[in-house]
Amino acid sequence: MDEHMGQIERFLKKYRNNLLHLLLEEYAGFFTRHLPSIEGVMIRRMLYRALFKKLGDNALIYPGVYLTHTYGIEAGNHFSMNYGAVMDGRGGISLGNSVMVGPHAVLVSSTHQHKKIDAPMCTLGHIMQPLIIQDDVWIGAHAFIRGGINIGRGVVIGAGSMVLTDIEEYKIVGGSPARIIADRRDGETELTC
Repeated sequence: MDEHMGQIERFLKKYRNNLLHLLLEEYAGFFTRHLPSIEGVMIRRMLYRALFKKLGDNALIYPGVYLTHTYGIEAGNHFSMNYGAVMDGRGGISLGNSVMVGPHAVLVSSTHQHKKIDAPMCTLGHIMQPLIIQDDVWIGAHAFIRGGINIGRGVVIGAGSMVLTDIEEYKIVGGSPARIIADRRDGETELTC
């Protein structure tokens, strides 16, 4: 019990400046996350416009999206995030204009510390790793993008990809770990994301 209390105390200390924000986002998210139809989209847009660091015009946040630490998320105009996707902005996430996030994709901006072996990993906290995604990026279903990555303009990330390194502009990547499949500037390449 004391070990778990220590984790709670560490969390409260680390996020004390954002506790009200986190509480509001959890409860408001709980009540709005699964609202259907255009009304649900509009309500979520209003909610996350208030909670995000910045949210541009015409955002589409579909039912079932899970967003946490939204104080660290900036998204440009025409941002869309599909059903079941998860985004954790504790380390900072910057999304450009016209970024599409597919169903069940996961975007994170921190990782657990794990190099100290003389203490349990759950006691070591997080390493913040900002994630930057430029304009006009399509992130396919079930993709995973870790923090500390810069994704260039016009990139397509194939479904199920695991992005662990930076991606240059206009590349099409896929796989686990993601590797370059094609360049959008070389012609028409079909990819189902």
